[in-house]
Amino acid sequence: LIAVRSGDLTLGAQLGAAGRARASCAGASAGLSGVCMQFDDVILGRRSIRGYKPDPVPRALIEEIIALAMRAPSSMNTQPWNFHVITGEPLDRIRAGNTERMVSGVPQSREFRTGQPFAGPHRDRQVAVAKQLFAAMGIAREDQEKRQDWVLRGFRQFDAPVCIIVTYDRVLDGSDDTPFDCGAVTNALVNAAWSRGLGAVINSQGIMQSPVVREHAGIPDDQVIMKSIALGWPDETFPANAVVSERKSVAEAAVFVGFDD
Repeated sequence: LIAVRSGDLTLGAQLGAAGRARASCAGASAGLSGVCMQFDDVILGRRSIRGYKPDPVPRALIEEIIALAMRAPSSMNTQPWNFHVITGEPLDRIRAGNTERMVSGVPQSREFRTGQPFAGPHRDRQVAVAKQLFAAMGIAREDQEKRQDWVLRGFRQFDAPVCIIVTYDRVLDGSDDTPFDCGAVTNALVNAAWSRGLGAVINSQGIMQSPVVREHAGIPDDQVIMKSIALGWPDETFPANAVVSERKSVAEAAVFVGFDD
């Protein structure tokens, strides 16, 4: 169990090991994993990984990834994020407690607002990626057993060897800037992980039962649990790992004002 607060490491300490490891891979992303990638390769290649090898992930590599991620921008440099990095027996206890409580009907107790159920194009995109995943896994619409097993995988953090729980300082609760900043650092973290050969999936299924997570991850009351990230070495034989979700086009997403063309 590793608890990392945003002010714990100086920049030199954060990036020193990474810098030494990158010396043989100038111009590309590298580090303790020995993997080298260009920026575009990371952004375009990354996908959510839901099947993992059981191999452990070295603590030094995780620290390197977090150090890179914390170069993400934040509102007025507040850096509200903190990380609780869990593996081994404590993670197994979270998996078991989260699953047992959800299966027994205990209401979920996530600590962030989820809003109204998705509708319209947002619901369409949610359904579309679910269809992609189920098709890859051979899960038929009427196969309730396999569909339930898929849900349970989420409650278990997809059986990843590492879980990173992103929290923020409770004193900042109520600010829209704070979860926005946590999103920025989380995006940077999963991309940094991919650049090192690791896979990840951002999720909330694995933290549905907040009391269980707090107990076994040792998260203090001055922190709000925001999201969790399953992390590990991708299992290339797991069919869902090949799924690439679709993105709407720039024309759909962006409005340009004042340009000549």
